[in-house]
Amino acid sequence: MVPRSVGRRFAAVAVALAALGSLVGLAPDAGSASRWASVEAATIHPGVVSASPVGQCSTNFVFFQGAEVFIGQAAHCTGLGEVTDTNGCDAGSLPLGTPIVIEGASQPGTLAYSSWLAMQEADEKDPNACAFNDFALVRLHPDDRSRVNPTMPHWGGPTGVNWSGTRALSAVYSYGSSPLRQGLTVLSPKAGPSLGSTGGGWTHLVYTLTPGIPGDSGSGMLDATGKASGVLSTLGITPLPATNYFTDMNLALGYADEHGMPGLLLALGTTPFNPNQLPLG
Repeated sequence: MVPRSVGRRFAAVAVALAALGSLVGLAPDAGSASRWASVEAATIHPGVVSASPVGQCSTNFVFFQGAEVFIGQAAHCTGLGEVTDTNGCDAGSLPLGTPIVIEGASQPGTLAYSSWLAMQEADEKDPNACAFNDFALVRLHPDDRSRVNPTMPHWGGPTGVNWSGTRALSAVYSYGSSPLRQGLTVLSPKAGPSLGSTGGGWTHLVYTLTPGIPGDSGSGMLDATGKASGVLSTLGITPLPATNYFTDMNLALGYADEHGMPGLLLALGTTPFNPNQLPLG
């Protein structure tokens, strides 16, 4: 398990370097806000659908590592087992390099990181990490970098990485694009209270008026200040029905940093976070 202190340092460095990239040209193909497509013109952004040979999910946030650009999803979106196979330390997965079709892209991306594969390679022993570390990255084709904007639809942001978790009853916001809605986006934006953290901080429970459904898995979760807080992972049954668990973003990024994705940075939204809108879902 990555200690929370390591995750906090990683998040702080990530935000600092992202800001530095915008100022002095670090990773000019990805670090500068001026390099992103406008919100209006972008066809790739948080919440678009990702499709692998085994299913479809929603994406969460945009990340970069040098000139490479990635979009996040849940690791279980490329899982080979049943929907109940949620232990990433022993569940089967498609291999790295698998083509992933990203909505709005002209070329397939490739699976570049999976927390499930990383934990299996590392022989991870922490049961909380095994159960709740559910994060993956798709590397976008270079031809599609000009189509990307990192802003979450409806809400704006992200404004950074949440490194402290979510307190019970604090607000959480998300945007999912389950294909089960057949293109209707009215219920894609969601908002609701966090029910706190569990699993050693690796997972958080959230209740929204309409929960995330199959196909919303992988959606990004924002905290009350617009920081990237997590990745929608599973449907909860207790303590309330129709709730969702989401993987802690800070710990997931810290694990990725230690296991094959060093220097990965969150791309900040180019429009301000605005929670003062009608939560439709």
